[in-house]
Amino acid sequence: MENWKEEKVNAPKKGLWQRLAALAAAAALVLSLAGCSGLPSVPGGSADVVPNPSASAAAAVDTVDAPLEVHFIDVGQALSVLVECDGQFMLYDGGNVDDGSLIVSYLQSQGVEQLEYVFCSHAHEDHVGGLAAALAYFPAYHVYSPVTDASTKCFQDFVKYTQQQGLQVEVPAVGTMWPLGGATVTMLGPVAQYSDTNDTSIVLRIDYGSTSFLLTGDMEKTAETDLVNSGANLRADVLQVGHHGSSTSTSYLFLNAVLPEMGIISCGVNNKYGHPHEETLSILRDAGVDVYRTDLQGTITIGSDGQNYTVGTEHFAADSALNPTDPAASSTAQQAYIGNVNSKKFHLPTCPNLPAEKNQILFSSYQEAVEAGYTPCSSCIK
Repeated sequence: MENWKEEKVNAPKKGLWQRLAALAAAAALVLSLAGCSGLPSVPGGSADVVPNPSASAAAAVDTVDAPLEVHFIDVGQALSVLVECDGQFMLYDGGNVDDGSLIVSYLQSQGVEQLEYVFCSHAHEDHVGGLAAALAYFPAYHVYSPVTDASTKCFQDFVKYTQQQGLQVEVPAVGTMWPLGGATVTMLGPVAQYSDTNDTSIVLRIDYGSTSFLLTGDMEKTAETDLVNSGANLRADVLQVGHHGSSTSTSYLFLNAVLPEMGIISCGVNNKYGHPHEETLSILRDAGVDVYRTDLQGTITIGSDGQNYTVGTEHFAADSALNPTDPAASSTAQQAYIGNVNSKKFHLPTCPNLPAEKNQILFSSYQEAVEAGYTPCSSCIK
């Protein structure tokens, strides 16, 4: 592709002591302000940061011990993902402003002392809000965002604490690659300019051995379509489902390009948006994607040894609760699919638009049909 720029970025270590000194000053200022009535203990936060946290959230998660660990932190109706590989850490989003203390405590509980990279997927508070607190406590080597300025105080605080470390917010180019221990992080999108802030979300692919993750922020269907059409390698085992499971994201076209085994939805309990939407859950069901949700399972940690995965969750939730779409339809979806050799569409066996028997081809799974070049019938597979 003509506009596909590939660049290897290494995190320079020079300037670390200067940033540590700046962080110490910031921490001292934050702690001094904490004694003042009505003032938060972290930028925008509302609760004290515990220097030696009990790590109750981390301890509750089933043990996951692997060279690569991806933590989908339970920040309610928001998103925050901590990635660790071979002792190096990367933070993608930080939840809301009020999640700042939680983020700092969680990172401390995981042994984070510095962050190789900090990514703000886009400029909405439920993604950038807690990053200022993280940057006030942990030295970082690079800080990235799709924009360098926004009118909200939470974004301005994010910029402020980035600059306090002697850094600038950088806008990365599509195709940029970053090493994280033995893993490789690649920026896939956005591939165009958008007026909708959700569509400006930085899309990252993480590869470790033969395993892969895709982080999409709040990317919606317009940007999904453009990303698929760009020819980017989207196939991944684990998908962070876009926009908290909203029906504005996760189109059939996009899901067909990714074909994940697992879909992680970060959303709040009984949130006012109704996330995740039934339409999204149905699409994930039809594609045979195992759904994990922070609103029901708390923090979700997925580990990889480069070949296999381990999954730990803070709470147990039954499959029927994680994806409560029509059980009858779900059962049917696990049966064979019937393709039309002429139209290259595939259908559920109950579809009223099945082709004549002579034009039928049988597929044992959704994925098999997609890999054969067939697309789902919009009438029966929703």
